[in-house]
Amino acid sequence: MIRPGFSPYIPRPIDGPAVVPLAPDADLSVLDEAKIFAAPDDPTDWPAWRAAITRWRDEARRRIGYDPHRYEAMAEPGPRIVEMVWLWDERLYDFTSGRFTVDAYIDAGDLEFGGFDAVVLWNAYPVLGIDARDHFSFFEDIPELPEVVANFQRRGVKVYFTYYPWETGSGPEAIERVTAIVERCGFDAVFLDSSKEASTRLRAALDTIDPRLPIECESRVPLAQIADQTMSWAQWFADSQVPGVLRAKWFERRHELHHIRRWNRSHLDELHSAWLNGTGVLVWPVVFGVWVGWNPRERAILAHMRRLYAENADHFISENWTPLADHPGPDTKIYASRWETRAGRLWTLVNRGGDYCGPLLLIEPNRKEQGLWVDLVSGEELAIERQADGHIALCGPIAAGAIACIVNRATLPPATEPDIASASSDFPARVTERVPPPLVPHEIAPEGMVPIDIPDGQLTVTYRLRETGLYGETPYVDEWKPLPPRLHQIATMTRPLFAHRIAIARDEVTNGQFAQFLSESAYRPIRSERFLAHWQDGAPRTGTENHPVTHIELDDARAYAAWAGLRLPTEDEWQLATQQGLLNRAHPMIWNLTESEHRDGRTRFAILKGGCAPLPKVSDWYVESGPLPPERSVKLLAMGAGLVRSPIIGFRCAADIG
Repeated sequence: MIRPGFSPYIPRPIDGPAVVPLAPDADLSVLDEAKIFAAPDDPTDWPAWRAAITRWRDEARRRIGYDPHRYEAMAEPGPRIVEMVWLWDERLYDFTSGRFTVDAYIDAGDLEFGGFDAVVLWNAYPVLGIDARDHFSFFEDIPELPEVVANFQRRGVKVYFTYYPWETGSGPEAIERVTAIVERCGFDAVFLDSSKEASTRLRAALDTIDPRLPIECESRVPLAQIADQTMSWAQWFADSQVPGVLRAKWFERRHELHHIRRWNRSHLDELHSAWLNGTGVLVWPVVFGVWVGWNPRERAILAHMRRLYAENADHFISENWTPLADHPGPDTKIYASRWETRAGRLWTLVNRGGDYCGPLLLIEPNRKEQGLWVDLVSGEELAIERQADGHIALCGPIAAGAIACIVNRATLPPATEPDIASASSDFPARVTERVPPPLVPHEIAPEGMVPIDIPDGQLTVTYRLRETGLYGETPYVDEWKPLPPRLHQIATMTRPLFAHRIAIARDEVTNGQFAQFLSESAYRPIRSERFLAHWQDGAPRTGTENHPVTHIELDDARAYAAWAGLRLPTEDEWQLATQQGLLNRAHPMIWNLTESEHRDGRTRFAILKGGCAPLPKVSDWYVESGPLPPERSVKLLAMGAGLVRSPIIGFRCAADIG
């Protein structure tokens, strides 16, 4: 039940920043499981706040007997920019040739975002439930996956494996499969979907491969687990009005967080928080088949962050980090963190207000800093105003929402790209287009088919409101965290109908009919994996000739229909025919593919109709199981390597009349 006054656009109390007690004798253990330490609004409280979180960190390390040995063995500590990648993104997989295109994917990311340090490969949800396979199978059954991982690594991009403990558990069998996949493919890290902490069994198993293999959890990592989980998602993290400090990063400077707000069309909040905390960012432009792209301004900010993280990695893991440092004055919304190493001081700044020109920092001079004061983002020199008390004000312009990186250098840095101030903040919409069905005219209904008139009008369609949406729409724009009953509820939409006449097959295409097609045609699928996997020695098993053919995908069904001089019915045609009682359904029942494919240049999907025989294991996170009403539509994301071929998905044919 949703609590009274609940708004999906407002963070839950559990996601909010924790208020830091400022009394000198306060019990600071209340901060142990915070996500973010809220910063006080009043700058005069900032010194006491910094002292309190420093005392908390020192006490907490002693309290749990913190051992940082895993961080000390890390080869490349420092913040990373990571992208969540749908394994069957059209940039990464060419459906026409059936091949992965890793170089093209990386090149596009370099151009749009300034590149990525790592990718998280997402492979199964929300396709789980199209049969009894678990999420491991959707990795195990890709023969060239080790090559895909190696090709990313060849370009300097690390690759993270996704493991769903919520689906398979974390028992010995699951852990054995995790380690087998990681070792076979050479993954660089393991990401735990929806889990805040890893089991000791998983950590021990990965240690047998390489003790330096990172584990990344989702959301708030427990304090005691920071020693063993060197990375975490900063997802569902709400900051204070004055930017606060991420608890895990403050506790262990080398802990790598990745800020992410998956449904937001503006990412300034997580970019600013990441930049002030020296942490990574997770980019997720295609969320489970839904386009939630990044605008040019924020892509530009991210490109600068990645470059400067790489150039100054030691600063961002320094113990000498001062948050909310050297504030220029009470009337500005310029906030900075100061990072100090033997190489010198560096400040990361964000502008939380409008366009600004004036003091950016008010600092104590350092006799070693005799060069130019420059912003490494804009590449511009800053003006110096000396104060009566000996401080100096570093002054310059900074656009609304922009970031800066201030250092003292002997010379100006080279000119940098891209320009944040002039970049657009408009959402980069992407149209999902339906592939038009072919026209296959017949004068009369072919044998085994029944004619039906499709009228002009409106058709009511229902669907379960999952994170996939249905026809390409974003289901939760700018929502904080979709929760039941909004998540997984049955939604309704209407679709326009345009008058035409068709004939539709009463029955699904059978194994025998498909065998005849193969014997009389030269058809061979681009990828043969799982193709007609229920057959034996290339033919239907004895006694199954009249059973519906399954283990096919949309291209296989289309090839059969074209050979037969037919096509598949659209989902609307299928729905109307079923509502009029014209279609027979096999027993056990199987899903019916329809001629309703959609593409947006990143994701392909088709619409399934009819439901299937109930599966033994079901979940709200799976594709629906069991018989469904005719009006129910289900989005099926396209996958390569034959993975979409299922024992409970078949098809029937249709033709145009007149």
